Amino acid sequence: MTTGIGSTTAQLIERHRPTLDRALDAIRTREFWSPHPEHPKAYGENAAEEGRAAFDALRGSRFEVPGQPVSGEWTATEVSPYGLEMGISYPRADEGALDALLPVMRAGMSAWRDVGPEARAAVCLEILARISGRTHEFAQAVMHTSGQAFMMAFQAGGPHAQDRGMEAVAYAFAEQVRTPESAAWEKPQGKRDPLRVTKEFTPTGRGIALLVGCNTFPTWNGFPGFFASLATGNAVLVKPHPRAVLPLALTVRIAREVLAEAGFAPDLVALAAEADGDGIARDLAVRPEIRVIDYTGGSEFGEWLEANARQARVFTEKSGVNTVVIDSTGDYRGMLANLAFSLSLYSGQMCTTPQNLLIPRDGIETDAGKKSYDEVVTDLGASVVKLLGDDTRANALLGAIVNDGVRERVDSAPSLGEVALPTREVENPEFPGATVRTPAIVKLDAAKPEAEAGYLSECFGPVSFAVAVNSTEEALALLRRTIRTRGAMTVSAYTTSPEVEREVQEVCFDEPAQLSLNLTGGVYVNQTAAFSDFHGSGGNPAANCALSDAAFVADRFRVVEVRRMTEA
Repeated sequence: MTTGIGSTTAQLIERHRPTLDRALDAIRTREFWSPHPEHPKAYGENAAEEGRAAFDALRGSRFEVPGQPVSGEWTATEVSPYGLEMGISYPRADEGALDALLPVMRAGMSAWRDVGPEARAAVCLEILARISGRTHEFAQAVMHTSGQAFMMAFQAGGPHAQDRGMEAVAYAFAEQVRTPESAAWEKPQGKRDPLRVTKEFTPTGRGIALLVGCNTFPTWNGFPGFFASLATGNAVLVKPHPRAVLPLALTVRIAREVLAEAGFAPDLVALAAEADGDGIARDLAVRPEIRVIDYTGGSEFGEWLEANARQARVFTEKSGVNTVVIDSTGDYRGMLANLAFSLSLYSGQMCTTPQNLLIPRDGIETDAGKKSYDEVVTDLGASVVKLLGDDTRANALLGAIVNDGVRERVDSAPSLGEVALPTREVENPEFPGATVRTPAIVKLDAAKPEAEAGYLSECFGPVSFAVAVNSTEEALALLRRTIRTRGAMTVSAYTTSPEVEREVQEVCFDEPAQLSLNLTGGVYVNQTAAFSDFHGSGGNPAANCALSDAAFVADRFRVVEVRRMTEA
């Protein structure tokens, strides 16, 4: 049962309970709601300058995590995709440091458990509130570790990530309070006195949760698991991607400050930064102390975690092949503009970016008349060129290529098939060291067996395939095969036919995948809204979980029952 709520924690409950209630209502209704402003100016007249100054002050320095057991070694691994010198060193989490840290983290869990779900939620919301107050600083940190353009780093790395974290807290609270704290149980015995038992039910965290961060969306993909684990009573060890440490290191430091102020052990949250080549995630993942794992990244390591971290509940978001079925459209221009934006945003470096565009080789019916396969591909390329024709606008949408692997995939596009739209380099006057590339579109023919090596493999980055198919029926069969064998975070379809719409839905029901139909306006297949949209389904190889639903939080804790006989 809930015990040990101090005055500071009680104040946090009073402060944040209205927000929690609103979040609970939002996940029930699925309507639009966000407590975190999307516009940079909403954070104050001087917030942008102050955030940039705070970020600059961290560069070239040691990032201290006060009170956390460390080995004494330091490591600096971040390289800004914009060419900005980072030079931030973090305490290295070698084996000795981890041996000292993990027992301390586990020791703090008893008091964290006893305080109950409402207090844990309030502490989590206070952490989020303080992160929100530093959104401009986080935006700089995300921008210069992921390569996102500033506005995307600000929104996706700031308010949208904070929304996803709060959404996870709401789901965690709802699942924990589904069972009452106590019950008086009485069973009639006929003429004898009834049996009477008092029962107490306590949500108990599994243990230490390991968050394995990603390079491209360190906060957006990291916050859901971080806050879901913390809110359900677990300690959280944060192992950032070596190229994107700062956003999660800031999160850890803020969380430790809030925990300490509220009277809890700050070591309930800790940072595990590594040197290049350390590969500590593989070793940490199988340690008996680790009972929950959140991972975002490539399929190979995600599948290894699922197979080998048997002592832990593993939540993975891996790679997939996102597909668009183009059957027909009542808004040809709107379809092209929507797809052009989706292909261009953050240079396609999103797990939700469309990769395969399945187009009947005989063409499609549109409001602008019948369009052949070649015309659709040519017109889509022209839409991309129009969207990105101005370099200032292009930089604002594309950001920077995050690493050499993505750049090499773009450069190799001509070897994959006929290039319908070649990539071009875009200069960034503010950051001359940035590698900025527009999307490439490659034509492939599904009738040619050698084409499978392209469209049935994930090509992460600004490369998409216009795949010619014999018919919409063949497109649907290929869609089903792709989801089943490779997975998909997103599926999109354009059709004016109710029958085709029904058939594509059936595919996505059978091979669970999130579907968007006929998007032609300001809603894009590669963007999702917290409290309303599910990110991933957890039902195909691209991910074994969804952000966020009850399944994402419910297995992070167990309910322990204590029974006592009661005298008549």
